[in-house]
Amino acid sequence: MIRISYHLNILNIKYLINTAKIAIKKCNNIKKLELIKTYWIGKTGFFSKANIILNTLIPYSRIIKNDILKNANLIIKNMYLSKKENLENKKIKSKIFKDSIDVSLPGTKNILGSLHPISSIILYAEDFFQSLGFSVVIGNEIESSYYNFDALNIPKNHPSRTKHDTFWINNSCLLRTQTSGVQIRVMESHTPPFKIISSGRVYRRDYDKTHTPMFHQMEGLIIDCDVNFSNLKSILYNFCYHLLGKKIKIRFRPTYFPFTQPSAEIDIMNKHGKWIEVLGCGLVHANVLKNIAKNSNKYSGLAFGIGIERLAMLYYKLSDVRLLFMNNLRFLKQFK
Repeated sequence: MIRISYHLNILNIKYLINTAKIAIKKCNNIKKLELIKTYWIGKTGFFSKANIILNTLIPYSRIIKNDILKNANLIIKNMYLSKKENLENKKIKSKIFKDSIDVSLPGTKNILGSLHPISSIILYAEDFFQSLGFSVVIGNEIESSYYNFDALNIPKNHPSRTKHDTFWINNSCLLRTQTSGVQIRVMESHTPPFKIISSGRVYRRDYDKTHTPMFHQMEGLIIDCDVNFSNLKSILYNFCYHLLGKKIKIRFRPTYFPFTQPSAEIDIMNKHGKWIEVLGCGLVHANVLKNIAKNSNKYSGLAFGIGIERLAMLYYKLSDVRLLFMNNLRFLKQFK
């Protein structure tokens, strides 16, 4: 620490300036430079303290030495500003050099997202049925027991109504177990003839290689005069051939659904030689038409419900439907 009281004559001022100049010149760090500035010309620095000592001198001497100190303060300040600018420029140049772009390097590829396999199958199916004149309708995922069961001719004691099979919200509302409830809402609000499809999530308490608690269905409905079983079979066979190719093996077998009569299911053979059920269908039951006050003597209808996940398994040759819902990006990227 330099003693201020011994360095207030002209020669010593020159010495002080030279000392500060050497310190500033040797400094290669902005933070250290700020410390040097604070020591010499800061508010509590060397020259500020020197001005305090001047107050003890006679006025004439104080005025002369005060001018000398101001001049020294200005010289050191200019040296500080020059050095600071120099260090900042070096820092900028260093950053530019480090961050410079090598134009000879290959460009970075932007990774774009893609549709989920389930969404792709839904779009394929919608395109096919819209080409036949079907309109797309959106249904409710939270449904009342009337639209999900009662209006579809499903009896009160049917197993699907139990808590073991269905996600009930309260005594009258549930997460829909099928998209068939859309049929009733459309038949209530539309005058025949019409053709509609509706896809979306449905929910059942089931979980294994071919079942998940949440899955997707596509509902199809035609209400018109003289709709018959041949129309139904033709439409669905053409749909399966369109999506999976004409070399697939299809099995059309009778079954039972409360809301269609007669009813059938379509199975398709997978790559392992096993039959996979992909959809249920049939002619709309007369009781269903009566429930929504349609003339069953004049109008008839056909309906079908397609399991989207089952089609995805066949289309993408998957052995476990649960792979579609594991959010594994490495798995999903292969379906771009």
